Amino acid sequence: MLDEVYAALREDCAGAPADYIPELAAVPPDSFGLCLATADGLVYEVGDTTTGFTIQSISKPFTYALALADRGLDGVAAHIDVEPSGEPFNEISLEPDTQRPSNPMINSGAITAASLIAGRDAADKFERVRRCYSRFAGRELTMDEAVYTSEARTGFRNRAIGYMLRSVGIIDVDPDDAVDRYFRQCSIEVTCTDLAVMAATLADNGVNPRTKERALSAALTERVLSVMTTCGMYNAAGDWVTTVGLPAKSGVGGGIIAVLPGQLGISVYSPRLDAHGNSVRGVAACRELSRRLELHFCHVTRSARTAIRAEYTVAQVPSRLRRSPADAEVLAAHGERARVYELHGDLLFAGAERAVRAIEGNVGALDALVIDLRRVGEVSAVAREMLDALQAELVRRGSRVALVDPEAKLGHEVSSLDPDDPRGRVFIDRDTATEWCEDIVLARHRPPGTNARTSIELADHPLLRGLDPADRDRLAADFQTRTFARGEVIADRGDPRCGLFLILDGRVRVTFPGTDGRVHRLVTLSAGMTFGEIPMLLGEPFVNEIVAETPLRVAVMRPEVFDELTQGHPQLKLALLQRLAAGAYAQMDAAVRTISGSAGNY
Repeated sequence: MLDEVYAALREDCAGAPADYIPELAAVPPDSFGLCLATADGLVYEVGDTTTGFTIQSISKPFTYALALADRGLDGVAAHIDVEPSGEPFNEISLEPDTQRPSNPMINSGAITAASLIAGRDAADKFERVRRCYSRFAGRELTMDEAVYTSEARTGFRNRAIGYMLRSVGIIDVDPDDAVDRYFRQCSIEVTCTDLAVMAATLADNGVNPRTKERALSAALTERVLSVMTTCGMYNAAGDWVTTVGLPAKSGVGGGIIAVLPGQLGISVYSPRLDAHGNSVRGVAACRELSRRLELHFCHVTRSARTAIRAEYTVAQVPSRLRRSPADAEVLAAHGERARVYELHGDLLFAGAERAVRAIEGNVGALDALVIDLRRVGEVSAVAREMLDALQAELVRRGSRVALVDPEAKLGHEVSSLDPDDPRGRVFIDRDTATEWCEDIVLARHRPPGTNARTSIELADHPLLRGLDPADRDRLAADFQTRTFARGEVIADRGDPRCGLFLILDGRVRVTFPGTDGRVHRLVTLSAGMTFGEIPMLLGEPFVNEIVAETPLRVAVMRPEVFDELTQGHPQLKLALLQRLAAGAYAQMDAAVRTISGSAGNY
């Protein structure tokens, strides 16, 4: 697309280079370069993008930024206003009531900004300006001595502005020093690529996307971009905002930068200027790119939408903890009283407000809820306050609240164990948080006088229960009881089959390594369940690690005993296989329901 825009405008020879500075009048008039830099540092370019030229008035927002960093907002505002002037960039005028320049993008404001730069002496002040520009560009920039000499020799109008500013007390330093620094900053040499990276640094909230160095704070970046929006294109600012709709700055050297905050920076170099002192091709290129790429900051692709990506109950998407049949029945009946909300995108006011409103609508019907923030990007201060207030209100009304927020995007760096703490629990993953919800539902809705069964005897294990007593006794004799400490590895990935395990007391966790470098739970099994049956039946090694999640007691049938059943007791082995198949089917059903909660990822 850049190539198409470049080709469409290359033959446009309207306008002429600036001639009030002799060196600028001598540049090749038909040079043309066009760059687009993304906020993550990739630069697309076409044309004369490595040709050096002087930055001229594009320097103004960057010096203004340095003055803001040195003096603060109020300190600079006492000397420079932020209102559009509607006048040419070099107009000799001040606001009638305050005597301040209207904004920092016209020459009087830029000279004032140059006077506010801190430093030991004139040389140190300019060196700080040069280093500031270099941080934005991501490389060391230098001054073009010839252009500086030419500008200093002919810059009488700017000197007049400097003395006018000194006469009314807007600048309190030697006006010649301030004007000279302004000449020097305008004479710093850049390329079209440099300007694209500088614009992308503004787009990336003041962080250079290539070097990752912070060139300006986020708050001051917002201020600079605001002034560029209203004042950056001088007395053509209104037409620019309506047709291009991007914060921008032009220079009589032929450059233009434009910024779409959070996304990209654009730069154009073409020395032929229009009557306003803006590059003819530059304005046309930015207008065409804005139209084609839909960059205008007032372009609405869709109305503000809720930040909720998905919501479901724990009955619909259970945790990976396999529950006993009795507990599974309770969760099937009351699981709608615990709900998970997955949020995504940047949480600004509009999206957060809709999310809070949607969650509040279910409060009375919920015992517990989880807010998953892992897919959330930026969280604004107001969104954080809204979610904190929501948590407090939910707790006050009897709902328990947990966050899945491993990066502490809401600032909750410690997980509370107090059920009445409005800041709630904080989990690293959604599965563990869902299990927490299930525990709350079970605690509130189990039939009176019943508790979760955590320990059974071998004869009561579902694999044996229901068999003929003689068969049950015969089979039970083939099992040996073993115990494992919490955290002990029972079988590792790649281990050969080592037995059929019947859980009598405690829990085991089956895990797998994720692409994120973490170990994730595939399933947790508890008393009355089995594991190891697939390697036993197929004769293949374990494909997952199996770890004792709690102190564990199991009954184990060794592989050779399992194999001997085929010859010695075929009917008994058939009954065993039927029960194992039923258990595997139930486990597959639970896994499918859990995976369905991530169906949108596929």
